Amino acid sequence: MPSVPKDPDSLVTSFFESIQGHHLTAALDMMSQDCEYDNVPITKVFGRAAIEQTLGGFLAECSSYEWIIHHQVATGDLEHGVVMNERTDRFQIDGRWVELDVAGLFVVSESKIALWRDYFDRENFAKALANK
Repeated sequence: MPSVPKDPDSLVTSFFESIQGHHLTAALDMMSQDCEYDNVPITKVFGRAAIEQTLGGFLAECSSYEWIIHHQVATGDLEHGVVMNERTDRFQIDGRWVELDVAGLFVVSESKIALWRDYFDRENFAKALANK
């Protein structure tokens, strides 16, 4: 399991490490109860239960997945912080890897992720899924 976060940067990094380690519950515990999860070109949901249903449902379709963080910047502290990253999210579906280039924004409040917003090209992702 990831170490205890000491700042917004390490909180977001630990969040992704938990998901990659198949510890979705631990990742959800790093989010506020009313967290907003916004996949900008698709939909947004509010609250841990809705995030678990949305994210967990998608990840259940994958035999493996990983989030590769290329660049990440953070400001503030665990009470009021912002993290932005550039990632490649990879999902193995039906034996084939599908990659998605993502820019993510995270707002941290009271030591929890209060907002997770991802920007990506929906059309490219749909094409990649169709070609799986």
